[in-house]
Amino acid sequence: MPIRLDGKQVRDAILASLRPRIAALEKTEITPGLAVVLAGEDPASEIYVRHKVKACEDLGIYSEKHLLPAGVTSEELLLLIRSLNSHPRIDGILVQLPLPGQVDEREILMAIHPSKDVDGFHPMNAGNLMTGLPGFRPCTPAGIMRMLEHYNIPVSGRRAVVIGRSNIVGKPMAMMLLEANATVTICHSKTVGLAEECRRAHIVVAAIGRAGFVTPDFVNPEAAVIDVGMNRLHDRESVARIFEGNEKKLADFASKGAVLVGDVHPAVFRNCAAYSPVPGGVGLLTIAMLMSNTVESAERRLARRGGTPIS
Repeated sequence: MPIRLDGKQVRDAILASLRPRIAALEKTEITPGLAVVLAGEDPASEIYVRHKVKACEDLGIYSEKHLLPAGVTSEELLLLIRSLNSHPRIDGILVQLPLPGQVDEREILMAIHPSKDVDGFHPMNAGNLMTGLPGFRPCTPAGIMRMLEHYNIPVSGRRAVVIGRSNIVGKPMAMMLLEANATVTICHSKTVGLAEECRRAHIVVAAIGRAGFVTPDFVNPEAAVIDVGMNRLHDRESVARIFEGNEKKLADFASKGAVLVGDVHPAVFRNCAAYSPVPGGVGLLTIAMLMSNTVESAERRLARRGGTPIS
């Protein structure tokens, strides 16, 4: 029987571990602070920002929400970022992506000071990951590493395949697995013999952004399959094909007109050793690791002030 890797259980463990650290900071009169920047009126982004602010409130983290109009310019956004870089109460800055088309996304992310880059996207933090130095790790792959640890899934000495090469998930995921002594292969849409590469792996991380892309022929029965995909399907034919025989999912689609599916076909979960579901898996860990990075940033602020050094 495959093990279901429950993201809620891992998320709750991460958040529980942060509470005593936040309490210790408050004794030194430091409250971790996060600024969330949202430009435009993308409904999905608004939901994500709401969840992040609520997570701060639940933990006792100070938060600021900066809502900017869809017509904001790069220059206006840069002024805000520079202000937050010097804000004494802000330990982390998160710019919700995507940004409006007229804004230079790369320039904005580069403007966030690396010491407040709790998303882990700045080239300095990417370089720290590459060279094994301390720094903020991107939240989704960091959450996946916590999930593997939580469920005692061996990484050291194991073969791992990461499907996807984005700067946000694929590349940092591969580096973190390598850092944990896995033998890592990065695959993508141009990989020849992709299914064959995956079948050799003990750990498969699917982050390619294609609904149901990883099918049973990609996976061996001993593999742990981590599904990073979050694809909302509105096409009845695709839903019927992917969820054939799953009356609950088909009923959900009939009532809502859409259904959420990962990059892994549901049939895979009957033929592997462990899997993370969608929803209820990796997606729950991203915000938890954002909170973790923000608390770590506050601890570094304390260390710079001459308080208790970071362990």
